[in-house]
Amino acid sequence: MKFTLSAALLSFASIAASSSIRLPRSCPEASRFGDLTVSPTTVSPGDSITVNVDLECAINSFGHVPKYLDYTLEVPASSNNGYEVPVVLARREFTAGATSDTFTVQVPFASYFAGGAYGVHLRNTYSTQGTDGSEVLIEGGVYTGTVLVG
Repeated sequence: MKFTLSAALLSFASIAASSSIRLPRSCPEASRFGDLTVSPTTVSPGDSITVNVDLECAINSFGHVPKYLDYTLEVPASSNNGYEVPVVLARREFTAGATSDTFTVQVPFASYFAGGAYGVHLRNTYSTQGTDGSEVLIEGGVYTGTVLVG
């Protein structure tokens, strides 16, 4: 009996060690559409910025598999005077099987308020099933901290 129990435990241990078992990742609600970072955070028109979004939690914990990822440079609503419209940085189709999106883009030569506090806004468009079984596209967003455009 001891041999059978020991053999079973050793078999289980070897299977666990050789398989790709991953412990569940704790994902905060704020990660449901992606975790967005941008660098550098002080730029001028024509400068390059690198945008990265980690979508592991959005996909694996919340089921929000992107169809499109739209990135805009915008002034937060609380600071916007009504004349600062979003500037599109990129619209990207999501690659099946990926869990992140990273790219470098040039800040467009748009009209900005000097020293204005802009931020990069990610809109994650993903599909869900409608009440009749058809595809319905849903959009959720994430906003970075301040990117100063001078």
